[in-house]
Amino acid sequence: MASRTLGRVTKALLAPALALGATVALASAPASAAVWNSCDQWANANLNGYTLYNNIWGSGAGAQCIWANSGTNWGVNANHPNTGGIKSYPNQTKAINKSITSLGSLSSSYNVSVPSSGAYNTSYDIWDTDHDYEIMLWVNKTGAVGPIGTSQGSVSLGGHSWTVYKGTNGANEVFSFIRTSNSSSGTVNILPILKWIKDTKGWMGNETIGDVQFGFEITSSSGGLDFRTNSMTVSSS
Repeated sequence: MASRTLGRVTKALLAPALALGATVALASAPASAAVWNSCDQWANANLNGYTLYNNIWGSGAGAQCIWANSGTNWGVNANHPNTGGIKSYPNQTKAINKSITSLGSLSSSYNVSVPSSGAYNTSYDIWDTDHDYEIMLWVNKTGAVGPIGTSQGSVSLGGHSWTVYKGTNGANEVFSFIRTSNSSSGTVNILPILKWIKDTKGWMGNETIGDVQFGFEITSSSGGLDFRTNSMTVSSS
């Protein structure tokens, strides 16, 4: 579990420089024509103020292709073997670059279509600019997947009820909020969650929030499964 997060952030940060790197084995592209698609391991594109990453970073990964109709409507077809360990985190990233106390609002709405089989979670991954802290918000999960750390109890914040986990991957602190029931669409008020971590729990200070990522953390998807973000937007002030 520890290498999961460290590997993902390292690879995501290197993605722009490596976008022309090795091509991963064939996977299915969407039937309809997309404005952008790629099967490259580190493929990335900037669309409508968001950056999309294919981000196949885990050991033993199979094939995965990403497509996008826009920066807020995209998906992947992934065919990763039924083995342990995270294989990929295809995601959509919005840069924020504001401290928690300077934010007047930070929220996001999502609508996804995900498979009923495989092992994965659909999650927000929120980072401070120094990558000392990672805040994950799991809105759904399927199969044998679980968060880093130990349970800190349950809390209702940002319009949802969560079980909270706190731990470390050896490089940064990880706070995981696991929704108590699966959801394929909704709105998350992210700022109260950040303030709760900072003010109520005292687990971090007035960090500058760098990126809000949203995507699919895939452990296995044998045979080829489709993960679709029908829409996802982030707004802040």
